[in-house]
Amino acid sequence: MQEIKRLENEAALLDLVLGLFRQLIDQEVVQGVQAVEKLQTEGLQAVFEDQDLHVKSQVEIQRGKVSVDLLTVQKYPNGMEIEGISGDSFGGAVATVQSILLRLIILLRRGLRPLLLLDESLPAFDSNYVVNMGRFLSTLCRRLKVDILLVTHNPALVEAADKAYKIVRKDGAARFEKLR
Repeated sequence: MQEIKRLENEAALLDLVLGLFRQLIDQEVVQGVQAVEKLQTEGLQAVFEDQDLHVKSQVEIQRGKVSVDLLTVQKYPNGMEIEGISGDSFGGAVATVQSILLRLIILLRRGLRPLLLLDESLPAFDSNYVVNMGRFLSTLCRRLKVDILLVTHNPALVEAADKAYKIVRKDGAARFEKLR
């Protein structure tokens, strides 16, 4: 009888510990998601400065696991809002900004080498936003201490770079020529 009581007390204590761990994990998820929302929103507003874009999340528990959906929201001057998944509702440029930021978050959170490789990753940009995107990438590099290797044919993005090279073919071989 005493052993049963001890096991019941131990089970009750383990339930309390489980509840505490669940609460701490939930708090960590909420804080992480809020940080992602903030960074994504800052990025969208920096690049698309003439639009009222922000990111919001929907966090749910599905089959015992946390599920997070990031939704892009555009608010118009008349108060109307459009909300949806960026690739479906807002086109390639918005999705590209968000994708770059998510990749940077993963690199930094996992302690990986802060290097992002972007090979012709920005073709969906309207010419009105290319300069903003170049400035934004340059700001990310400074603020987050990240190196970005961007392969592009777009002169506006080349202008935003700290270092720029072009590939020159000579005598059947390719070499890099420094632009600045």
